[in-house]
Amino acid sequence: MELAFIPSPSRGVLYLGPIPLRGYAFCIIIGVFVAVWLGNKRWIARGGRAGTVADIAVWAVPFGLVGGRLYHVITDYELYFSAGRDWVDAFKVWEGGLGIWGAIALGALGAWIGCRRRGIPMPAYADAVAPGIALAQAIGRWGNWFNQELYGKPTDLPWALKITSSADGRVPGTYHPTFLYESLWCIGVALLVIWADRRFKLGHGRAFALYVAAYCVGRFWTEYLRVDDAHHILGLRLNNWTALFVFLLAVLYMVLSAKKHPGREAIVEPGADAAGASQTDTEAETGIEAAGDTKAQDGAEAASDMKADGAATDAGPEAATEEQVPVADETKDEAKDEAGTATKKS
Repeated sequence: MELAFIPSPSRGVLYLGPIPLRGYAFCIIIGVFVAVWLGNKRWIARGGRAGTVADIAVWAVPFGLVGGRLYHVITDYELYFSAGRDWVDAFKVWEGGLGIWGAIALGALGAWIGCRRRGIPMPAYADAVAPGIALAQAIGRWGNWFNQELYGKPTDLPWALKITSSADGRVPGTYHPTFLYESLWCIGVALLVIWADRRFKLGHGRAFALYVAAYCVGRFWTEYLRVDDAHHILGLRLNNWTALFVFLLAVLYMVLSAKKHPGREAIVEPGADAAGASQTDTEAETGIEAAGDTKAQDGAEAASDMKADGAATDAGPEAATEEQVPVADETKDEAKDEAGTATKKS
């Protein structure tokens, strides 16, 4: 008896007039923005310039999308090139089908081109964007939920995913939500990389290698739960073997890199410190000029007050004399009146 389950959306696309708004595409776009935002913050913290991560992402993202689609089409070629299939569907990325292995591989090539054009060390850039990539994957996995795809084995757990579609061989029922498992795992990977990077000052590509190794561990067990068609080698799915192989490469890289390049890069972007110093000098000069103007203004006001005081001092004796004259006249008049009164009495 199904007491609780995660419902699947009735459809994965909404139409704004003739324009389709696809949930899968939205998840990817949001993930890219989050990755660039977090990567930019981490890049600035490492001494780089604001905007550099976005500039390089202009190269990395398109390459990554192409690489992810190529990996999917090559490893699942029968979906597009077997009898009764339409090869044009291989270009319909919005319907799902991006292999993370190809996306990372070709995306790294695009990032390398962007880094080379900017004179930036590729490992330093990779370390900065690593947690953001993991979060982008966590968000992107929800695109599988919109498409009702890549779920796991049947289950009656309270968090089971209810599949309602019967297209492309799907069997309606409740299954392990492997998209959710991987999404949560990727969030954990992002937090792990951020913590380890702060704790151990990872550099020279080791933060990125940690992300890759940690992701492979999670991908291995979530892949094992999936029931969609896949190529098998010695009883394991192809992506299990890929995860195992890439995991070993990532660990090997971390070990060798730590021995050859301990610590973290002192400079990640040439000219960034000079630009920051120039901006600081400009702000300091502006502050000095403002202080000088304030002092000059205060001096002018003080001089004006001194002049006013001097004028008042110069006018003082004359004013006092003018005030004394009426008093003297009044005294004389009073004396005359008293004298006249005395004469009359006498």
